[in-house]
Amino acid sequence: MSKEEALSTALELLENRKYSELRTILIDMEPIDIALLCEGLPEEKLPVVYRILPKELAAETFVELDAELQELLIKSFSDKELNEVLRELYLDDTVDIIEEMPASVVRRILNTSSPEDRAAINELLKYPTDSAGSIMTTEYISLKGSMTVAEAFDRIRATGVDKETIYTCYVTDDNRRLTGVVTVKELLLNQYTEHIGSIMDDNVLCAATGEDKESVAEKFKRYDLLALPVVDNENRLVGIITVDDAIDVLTEETTEDIEKMAAITPSDKPYLKTGAFVIFAKRIPWLLLLMISATFTGGIIGSFESALAVLPVLTAFIPMLMDTGGNSGSQASVTVIRGLALGEIRPADFLRVVWKEMRVAALCGITLAAATFGKILLVDRLIMGNETVSVLVAFTVSLTLAITVLAAKLVGCMLPLAAKCLHFDPAVMASPFITTIVDAISLLVYFAIASSLLL
Repeated sequence: MSKEEALSTALELLENRKYSELRTILIDMEPIDIALLCEGLPEEKLPVVYRILPKELAAETFVELDAELQELLIKSFSDKELNEVLRELYLDDTVDIIEEMPASVVRRILNTSSPEDRAAINELLKYPTDSAGSIMTTEYISLKGSMTVAEAFDRIRATGVDKETIYTCYVTDDNRRLTGVVTVKELLLNQYTEHIGSIMDDNVLCAATGEDKESVAEKFKRYDLLALPVVDNENRLVGIITVDDAIDVLTEETTEDIEKMAAITPSDKPYLKTGAFVIFAKRIPWLLLLMISATFTGGIIGSFESALAVLPVLTAFIPMLMDTGGNSGSQASVTVIRGLALGEIRPADFLRVVWKEMRVAALCGITLAAATFGKILLVDRLIMGNETVSVLVAFTVSLTLAITVLAAKLVGCMLPLAAKCLHFDPAVMASPFITTIVDAISLLVYFAIASSLLL
């Protein structure tokens, strides 16, 4: 059933008050699909649909809803209903919701939470938004090295129902210091009398509470992790990060990089949920900055008006030179930015990257220059019959193109690396800025060569 069909069916059943039939349909759906369905419902119908869901499914669906619908539901809940929802949520999900809510809703959530949960939530909220601590949960399975496998299973059965994951268990000492990790698979494959300390892996990969969450997410991808423990400065286990949270971080960072590369201030809201004025406010500063920077290219052309007046044919090739230079720079910058994001390139690789791009630029520049030389003489001079297009003009344009490509690729690879070295986001140094710089370089080179050879 498509989303449109599901929405139509749900609306029809709601109108006819056939709630049991709707409940039967929703129970077989995934929480994310129910959340998407809820987005198309009238606001007054949303609480009705939510209340007919089973408690656990309702909580899972609530997490998948966007912030506006979550706020709408919270306002429709009684304190008892809100407390029931919060009890079904993992603490990290509750924290994520709180960070998106207005102050009045946050106060109500905290007042409705149990004292233990309120203390844990406040502790998680203290961590910087870009840190590992901000995305971790304190709900994990903790074991002792002196436990037997049988005792470990007893502990998992007793406490696992409220934990975000029970597959990976963490071994700590009496001071909560992390000493090892053991999986349920390893527990199942060993005798019940075996001690945890003898089967655990004491070489534990972990994250610090203050570590950048993007760096943490990269660890999940690099080491194929399902969960990662988070420790404080004294190596005490304070929480874990699960793979679903890591995927969310990677998705957010990728979206943010794409927006920065397009010269747009990153937004937290989906496109269709963002007002036109908000989108305007996020785009216009960059457009104004790039427009002002583009005036330099206009100034360069203006300073060579006398040269263009003597040989007007030069003007016809300016767009091609600028576009090719911009495209060449964008290719290099996107490749380097992606390499930096994936950890394939480091600032220490600066000279290696520059040397490689120089070789690529030489090959691309020679090929494009040769193709341009032939095109100018064949198309512009012979086919179109433009007598002002001489062999020297074709050589000037081709030579400029080769140098422009070389300069563009060097600028395109060097700026993101330089930004990384200065602890800026390399994505900021993407296409728009590089194109503006390369445009100015291509014009300066073009008029310098033209002045030397043609005037």
